[in-house]
Amino acid sequence: MAAESGSSRYSAEFDLPLRGDAITAERYISTAFMERESEHLWPRVWLLGAMVAEFEQEGDYVRHNLGKESVIMVRQADDSIKAFYNTCPHRGNRLILGDIGGSERITCGYHGWQYSSDGLLVHVQDPDDFPGGDPCGKVSLSEVRCETWGPFVFYCMDTDVKPLLEWLAPLPERLKDYGLDNWIRVMYLSADADFNWKIIRDNFNESYHLPTIHPELSTIINDGLPDTLFEMYESGHNSMWMKGHQASTRNPSFQSGEVPSPLDDVARAWDLDPADFEGRSADIREAIIEAKRRLGPERGYSNYVNMSDQQLVDYFHCTLFPNLTITMSPEQCQIMSTEPHPTDPQKCIFHHWVIVPPVEGMKEVVTPIGPVPMEWAEHRHSVYGDGQSVGFVADQDLSIGASQQQGLNSRGFNSCFLTYQEKRVQRFHELLNDYVDTDTINTEALT
Repeated sequence: MAAESGSSRYSAEFDLPLRGDAITAERYISTAFMERESEHLWPRVWLLGAMVAEFEQEGDYVRHNLGKESVIMVRQADDSIKAFYNTCPHRGNRLILGDIGGSERITCGYHGWQYSSDGLLVHVQDPDDFPGGDPCGKVSLSEVRCETWGPFVFYCMDTDVKPLLEWLAPLPERLKDYGLDNWIRVMYLSADADFNWKIIRDNFNESYHLPTIHPELSTIINDGLPDTLFEMYESGHNSMWMKGHQASTRNPSFQSGEVPSPLDDVARAWDLDPADFEGRSADIREAIIEAKRRLGPERGYSNYVNMSDQQLVDYFHCTLFPNLTITMSPEQCQIMSTEPHPTDPQKCIFHHWVIVPPVEGMKEVVTPIGPVPMEWAEHRHSVYGDGQSVGFVADQDLSIGASQQQGLNSRGFNSCFLTYQEKRVQRFHELLNDYVDTDTINTEALT
């Protein structure tokens, strides 16, 4: 039974109490707050670093930079993946400078020290010229916790944090029927952006902005509050179910007239005639469920068989604390994250992945940047605003980030004034406060 308030719905099981902490501008513009996050937040959370499929053989590695830190994940002889700080124990030089690669040994470009894939030092110049004798076999790279969930590789710099699957609960269980394990990453875009990393986290923790920032979605996603289910989990993560393949109930004309585009095209894709639903477009959702059950397997969507009706047509939007978003549909998973800039609290790095199930015979797939080949995509990095898209809807989200960052610097802004449906934004900041200890930081001079 869903509890209703302010016309938005929270599952009674997942409607958690809030303290009402003020969300003031300092957390978005202050160097001191950024430094507290660097010290107390980022080392204590699980971070998405790579996909398992990127590690084909022993020695393959993926580098992931976060703020001033850098971590490398490396495939081992037993097919497991280990992670290490990307720094040479000799004199601190960064070992890996590229995003991906592979080698039998990790070699420091400064003095030629070499490490095996498990991080053990195996070669140095002048091995006898050390006070304690040859250091090979005695020195290792500093290891970081590394665990996998489905096709994803995560790392954490804290040895005391819960194991990954406990940390992610209940989302691994909620997402298991989509069958993500063998999905292919067909799009990987990133961009430098002129706003704090939390601005987009706030944005993804609410749907209040959809009618104004993404009006075109209203013809294919029902963003009406009575039809949207919000959930907040004890683990700190949140989610939202939005009815897909159904036009928004905010606009009565969508329900009484012709089936709006592109919902009409979606209907045709599943052998349905939109004319049959004139004046009752809300019924298309159920018709598509039936069509997917009947036609999906023969079209190569073997994952449909394990999905609920809700999973077949609706959008499950998950925001994982602190910086990861997963939006699920049966044919596509979009993963977006925002990461801190190394030195500037008013900048961040935005990442956008699209992964899709491998469908036999499918040569290309439609993504937020248009059709792309059904194959592993190379990473493309840009500066937001340079004309390179990070995805149509994501572009809209990022477009508001810079102007919001400018407004947060105004003396006229005091603190956020939220609707009930934005409870997930409030909870995100309260959990963040617990990590960075705002009681202490508020006694310091914020710069």
